[in-house]
Amino acid sequence: MIPRVLTVAGSDSGGGAGIQADLKTMLALGVHGMSVITAVTAQNSLGVQGAWELPVEAVRAQYRSVVDDIGVQAVKTGMLASAELVEAVAELIGATDAPAVIDPVGVSKHGDSLLASSALESVRTKLLPVATVATPNLDEVAQLSGVHVESEEQLRQAAAAVLEYGPRWALIKGGHLPGDAVDLLTDGSAEHWLRAPRHDNRHTHGTGCTLASAIASGLAKGLAVPEAVTAAKEYVTGAIEAGFALGGGIGPVDHGWRFRDGA
Repeated sequence: MIPRVLTVAGSDSGGGAGIQADLKTMLALGVHGMSVITAVTAQNSLGVQGAWELPVEAVRAQYRSVVDDIGVQAVKTGMLASAELVEAVAELIGATDAPAVIDPVGVSKHGDSLLASSALESVRTKLLPVATVATPNLDEVAQLSGVHVESEEQLRQAAAAVLEYGPRWALIKGGHLPGDAVDLLTDGSAEHWLRAPRHDNRHTHGTGCTLASAIASGLAKGLAVPEAVTAAKEYVTGAIEAGFALGGGIGPVDHGWRFRDGA
């Protein structure tokens, strides 16, 4: 049977991030993607014009509907918006026998807030402890832990701070640093440094969603965490290189770059 991955995230009407990016990534990587929509956004290449979260009971019903009938080999989370949603989703994941990739989404590519400040403590104490892999970028590390990373050497400090909240692995994404795109994956013992050339392309909308979904896809196929993250890094690097203009602002990464590449 095709491995099945469930994304629990918000909808991006522009198709570059969120549920739409997650499902495109899963298709590109050969797994069956399923979705629990937590919020609906009015969003395009210029930013987020509005966001409406779904009731907790609607999120819970979607999750149970999929997991109880179809089953999952991995779960991935994105925009959860409120403390109530964070806590409900954490409870659901904690009762599911599958690896979970937690992308603690705080702000959009355009700087729009996607998580209430009142939900931060719930992310720290409820959501991160059920994570197989947590994938914060540097802004999210600062938001969650107060650690501000300005150099590659400080990625270790950021990882240690995130691991304090309980995920088995932390992937600290250093894409906002100058130079090569360097990420640190660690469980507090083993360290894996992932490097990729920085592509001169401003069209990077959906990068975080895409990476987390690619990791979940690898885990669903049975890969160990380091192998799943390495494969996901390779996939998202190609997607960034092939990112394209869309609308008047920041365009998306190209989830189908391998098909267009003929690879």
